[in-house]
Amino acid sequence: MKEFKLFRGIRTWLPLLVLGLAAPMLHAEAVAPVVDKGDVAWMLTSTLLVLLMTVPGLALFYGGLVRSKNVLSVLMQVMTVFSLLLLLWAAYGYSLAFNGGGPFIGNFDKIFLRGVTKDTLAATFSAGVSLPEYVFVAFQATFAGITGALIVGSFAERMRFRAVLLFAALWFTFAYLPIAHMVWYGPNGYLFAKGALDFAGGTVVHINAGIAGLVGAYLVGPRLGFGREPMKPHNVTFTMIGAALLWVGWFGFNAGSNLEANSGAALAFINTLLATAAAVLAWLAVEALLRGHASMVGGASGAVAGLVGITPACGTVGPMGAIVVGVVASLCCVWGVTGLKKLLRADDALDVFGVHGIGGIVGALLTGVFTAPALGGTGAAGFSIGHQLGVQALGVGITVVWSGLVSVLSYFVVKAVFGLRVSPEAEREGLDITSHGESAYDV
Repeated sequence: MKEFKLFRGIRTWLPLLVLGLAAPMLHAEAVAPVVDKGDVAWMLTSTLLVLLMTVPGLALFYGGLVRSKNVLSVLMQVMTVFSLLLLLWAAYGYSLAFNGGGPFIGNFDKIFLRGVTKDTLAATFSAGVSLPEYVFVAFQATFAGITGALIVGSFAERMRFRAVLLFAALWFTFAYLPIAHMVWYGPNGYLFAKGALDFAGGTVVHINAGIAGLVGAYLVGPRLGFGREPMKPHNVTFTMIGAALLWVGWFGFNAGSNLEANSGAALAFINTLLATAAAVLAWLAVEALLRGHASMVGGASGAVAGLVGITPACGTVGPMGAIVVGVVASLCCVWGVTGLKKLLRADDALDVFGVHGIGGIVGALLTGVFTAPALGGTGAAGFSIGHQLGVQALGVGITVVWSGLVSVLSYFVVKAVFGLRVSPEAEREGLDITSHGESAYDV
């Protein structure tokens, strides 16, 4: 690296008049990877932004939606699951997701980050441009962590703390890592090789987590009094602040997935901005039409729905396409948390499936539509919407089936080891006191 930088410095002030000298230097420049300080700074910032999404963003969003006797339990579960999965990612997750030549899972060659040093590099989307591998490891670690933390919302207010952690570890190992490898590990990942488009995690993160949440809602069972007692959010202000932090942090999530600070990141950035704004207004418009008023919870939910919907599409669709994706995702998620939720008869407490599952599916499919150049997307000449929709549907289907299967088995294992639920008495008193020995509010 030092020699390469020296060659670049010489080239700026010393004309190469002798072809015999110029040729080897040009060859060295062609094969030596470039690490740009601007890219590194952007990716470190993006990693911090994804951390901001989770702690405190997701934690506050979820915490405001539950009852006051359970708010600390949700904050604890989000922070602890995130922390646990960061460590598992470093131990073996990175090696299984982003290493090896298999189509479905990696290998253990980089277990405990073996062979990863401050001098090793990770490729980006531009030939000859790389990042320090530690940067890539850290960035992807935050994705794994927030995906597991998202699932917490489905079984909030009734699941044992130790059961939450064991489930998170099992699901991360057997569901998240294979899907991440299949979708993002090029050129060998099965869905990557098929041409599936998932710029920042529609399948890997949102559909994956949404299905795990839906399965959990069924297998853990409904909260005591569900459908008979009011279970209103205890602090909508928390939820609004959490949604705002999620929106800010999501720029790191989406634009950071470009891996470089260039026009690709700019496209993902503006798409994230516009799709979310459109989704907020769409959700509020539906509420106003159906209920006669627009709510803050609705606005916050619309923002998250738009963010989820644009996640797989943000790097390949145009800004106008992003607006359509945001609107359609928001409208579908309104149905997901109302009509579909009633049909499913599942107590998905904080609508993990209704927003992340449905929004992820809609976004993944619409990616196959609005990536078309004729619709303002970045698809190559000859791009076929029909073909791409088929590939996108394949990715959605594999994620739904695999995550569902792993989730069922993982919940049964956890039930056999610890049991899934707290006692009825503990649930009535609240998990803050019974599981953690403290209360959020002194009243």
